[in-house]
Amino acid sequence: MSNHAPLKAAGLTKRYGNRDVVSDVNLDLNPGEITALVGMSGAGKTTLLRLFAGMERPSHGRVLSGETQLSSPENLVPIEKRRIGLVFQDFALFPHLNVLKNIAFGLQHLPKEDRIKHAKRWTERLELSHREDAYPHHLSGGEQQRVAIARALAPAPVAILLDEPFSGLDPSMREHVRHVALSAIREANVPSLLVTHDASEALVHADKVAIIHEGRILQCDRPDVAYTQPNCLESARALGPIHTLAKSHLPEEWHAKTPDSETLHYRPEALRIDPNSKISLKLTRWRLAGALTEMTFQYHNSELFMTARPHRKLNIGDEVPVDLDPSLVFNFPDEQSDISVI
Repeated sequence: MSNHAPLKAAGLTKRYGNRDVVSDVNLDLNPGEITALVGMSGAGKTTLLRLFAGMERPSHGRVLSGETQLSSPENLVPIEKRRIGLVFQDFALFPHLNVLKNIAFGLQHLPKEDRIKHAKRWTERLELSHREDAYPHHLSGGEQQRVAIARALAPAPVAILLDEPFSGLDPSMREHVRHVALSAIREANVPSLLVTHDASEALVHADKVAIIHEGRILQCDRPDVAYTQPNCLESARALGPIHTLAKSHLPEEWHAKTPDSETLHYRPEALRIDPNSKISLKLTRWRLAGALTEMTFQYHNSELFMTARPHRKLNIGDEVPVDLDPSLVFNFPDEQSDISVI
């Protein structure tokens, strides 16, 4: 493995007019790690990627590769001189070049024989050896994306930036392509940023999750920490469904194990069916959501929401024994009280 330096954003801000699209961002992308950047549309994800890549000049702050400054308001190392690999949703392959020549395109500094040998190593690593002579229009979407990632990695970049790279793929091929591609990126030991709107992709496949909201990084943690210990309501919402209610709308038996707050937020899997529970709730709605079932229960005048895999068939009107996992119930002391269901 090569020794790569972290790619860093230090106090990075990008302003358009009087609006900060990216605001005072500090984020380290470490070698061998995939950092997923998640947030709502318009949160600043793509702008931050463009600042890392050198497509935008920061209004304040710096981008550094190790101790080497790549961007500041005064100076900008051009994108073509940064040696940063870029992969986008649309693949952007050269239509007149076959797979092998697409991958070898960034290796012009090598003799032809070495270019081909090096490109072949990447076709093998990305499971493309049998498609080396194929042109882009003969490839599936998953094959095209693997070619794009191989082409980005072949020149030994100092980092790789991926903007929604798997979102356009059919679900049937997405998981395999993602596994092969991200495994290759980790093995290359380069700092990697994966911009995604898919919270499950970030949680399952990233080493760190950075949550951006209105241009600011709210939290950057291991996926399990970010999911189970969100530091604010916006962070919690970014990684999955959150429901909000007044603590008084929960069964009194649960009050002692929930946070001391008038308003609580919980993930739907915080509720679980437990035959040993002394609390039974009336099932009012349910719908199948893939491997899981989404259920709504009535408790006095409030509704409680659960996502689970029932071990028996349930019918509307059933009284179901339910317990609460307090580790997935949150309160955020600095927020304004808001007891509407989300």
